[in-house]
Amino acid sequence: MRTFLFNTLYWGMSGVYAIACAILGLIPGRFFLMHAARSYTRFTVLLMKYVAGIRVEVRGTPPKNQPVILAAKHQSWGDGIVLMAKTGDINFVVGDHMLKFPLIGWVLQRMGAIVVNNSGGRKSIEALNDGIARSQAEARPILIYPEGHLTEVGETKPFRSGVFRLYRNLERPVVPVATNLGLYWPQQDWAKNPGTAVIEYLDPIEPGLSKEDFMKTLESRVSARTRELEAEGRS
Repeated sequence: MRTFLFNTLYWGMSGVYAIACAILGLIPGRFFLMHAARSYTRFTVLLMKYVAGIRVEVRGTPPKNQPVILAAKHQSWGDGIVLMAKTGDINFVVGDHMLKFPLIGWVLQRMGAIVVNNSGGRKSIEALNDGIARSQAEARPILIYPEGHLTEVGETKPFRSGVFRLYRNLERPVVPVATNLGLYWPQQDWAKNPGTAVIEYLDPIEPGLSKEDFMKTLESRVSARTRELEAEGRS
């Protein structure tokens, strides 16, 4: 019953907010649009808690209004929603598949999202470079999922090099983010499981590492801590 009620309220609210954000996207600047987007994420977290029974616990310090790169584990449709609710005004690196959702593609573009080709290659690199150029003057965090796709709980996919390109070219700290949200809101599944989901902001990786050292450090930190949080959630 909880799952049915949550999904009904969540998708209904999402439709309303998508229309509202699309309209607000017509206004020059991002102030009103981002205010509405953050409102949407906060309402979703409230629905998670009071309807689905999923409480979100934040560990570490959310880097609000800081020019950092959030490199996060991606287990759930709710990951980006929760991170925006807890971190504030953030930018997203998203795959071009998101442009297929009605209104969502337009809203993401008006938010300044960096849209890359899911298949990689030259077009993806060009899009990422364009996003890097646009982000130079912005102080807000940039959220990227280094694995590039949703993963099952307990699964790890190879980290892609796009996160290193952001790290190197922007010369910003990278904040690894571990989570076990997939235990409670699995990928894009209909079913939701009550419990306490943890989002943990780990110690930042400062600029200056080589590609090999950076990728190894990031993947080991995110994957190891995520496995620990999954074990904690199961217990």
